[in-house]
Amino acid sequence: MRPIHLEIRTLSDRLVDVLRDFILSGTIEADLPIRQDALAAELRVSKIPLREALARLEQDGLVVSHPNRGFFVRPMSPEEAEEVYALRLKIEPDAAALASLKATDVDHERARLALAHFDSEAVAHKPTVGAANRAFHLALVQPCGMRLTTDIVARLHILADRYVRKHLEPKGRVLRAEGEHHEMLEAWSKRRDARVRKLITAHLEHTLGDLRRVLRVHPVTRAAKAPAKRARKRA
Repeated sequence: MRPIHLEIRTLSDRLVDVLRDFILSGTIEADLPIRQDALAAELRVSKIPLREALARLEQDGLVVSHPNRGFFVRPMSPEEAEEVYALRLKIEPDAAALASLKATDVDHERARLALAHFDSEAVAHKPTVGAANRAFHLALVQPCGMRLTTDIVARLHILADRYVRKHLEPKGRVLRAEGEHHEMLEAWSKRRDARVRKLITAHLEHTLGDLRRVLRVHPVTRAAKAPAKRARKRA
């Protein structure tokens, strides 16, 4: 008898996916404590698997816990954007270039469909545009055949998701991203690995440059103001 591989997903596993989507879409705000009682009631689960899921998301870098205060969504920051994109620049261009040489016709179609989905999500300014962007980029990396590399890139994309949405907010950014994505896919489909590497590097550098300006001029959370408010209350 041939072995049967079953994927067993616990309630905690499923909650990780749900909470990750809540965080990346902005449904759970970064500057407020996560109300576990209300969230557990909304999701119709007990607090035990909910806490387990939050602990796993803390390991992924999406939430942070504070003693006696609970869990908070990790705020976006210029420093985190720099680190995430520096790591992506070290790994992603080379992985996608290698993948372009190994990709099959099925891989080409998957990447094409992923880009079409990103285009529609981005034009409509949907909150899931970050996930669509992640799916496209991963479609360019997965055929490389290096599982650990692909897993690392996937995790970096989860951390980058909110930054991608922030990057696409100003007028004109969606059109530029679409143009760069289509250039990347064309080179990747033609197995032009050197050009794939060059285009993805430039694409990531453009995004990081935009984020440097946006995040330093327009802070994305009110977390920095909280201590001042508490100080006034004590006074």
